[in-house]
Amino acid sequence: METTIGLLGNGYAIVCADQNAARSIVCFKKDEDKIMKLDDFKLLGQSGVGADNVAFTEYVQKNARAYKINNGLSLSAKATNNFIRGDLATALRKGPYQTNLLLGGFDKGVGASLYYIDYMASSNKVNFGCHGHGSNFVLSILDREWTEGLDEAAGLDIINKCIAELQTRFLIHMPKFLIKIVDKDGIRVLEQNPPVLLQGQ
Repeated sequence: METTIGLLGNGYAIVCADQNAARSIVCFKKDEDKIMKLDDFKLLGQSGVGADNVAFTEYVQKNARAYKINNGLSLSAKATNNFIRGDLATALRKGPYQTNLLLGGFDKGVGASLYYIDYMASSNKVNFGCHGHGSNFVLSILDREWTEGLDEAAGLDIINKCIAELQTRFLIHMPKFLIKIVDKDGIRVLEQNPPVLLQGQ
């Protein structure tokens, strides 16, 4: 019942995720950050079982940092994607992680990129993607609205349309979304919707 959305634009990648932390019929909190900063130029959006999300994304983050310390250079977005896919595939035959990921990154000389990775260790380089039941509502918007060379304002407008659709149509209440962008200047938090509180809260 989580939603993670990614979109690739002209020189940037946006990753957006709802901030509900829930299990079964209980919502524990509404300020969860589901978009991990792997380094200064890579974001990893996550959805799935909370424990697996935390365990696997922290594992990826620490290994990426260890690689930089040992080799003096950072993994590219493509190399990070290959590392993630390889470890998910290995775990699939032992103790699989129930986590779905969107990797957004920026590499000098290459530009921005976005990778769609699921818990079965399949991976694709995409222009946009979405994990979770929310994809039933937003993939049509992304397919219709996305065009080559989107500027930042146009990309944000599409993301906001997706959020509005989810908050209007989706059965699960998602009052708050976190949006992060990565480009040549690094990572920024672009927008954090204020939570919608029920009367008396």
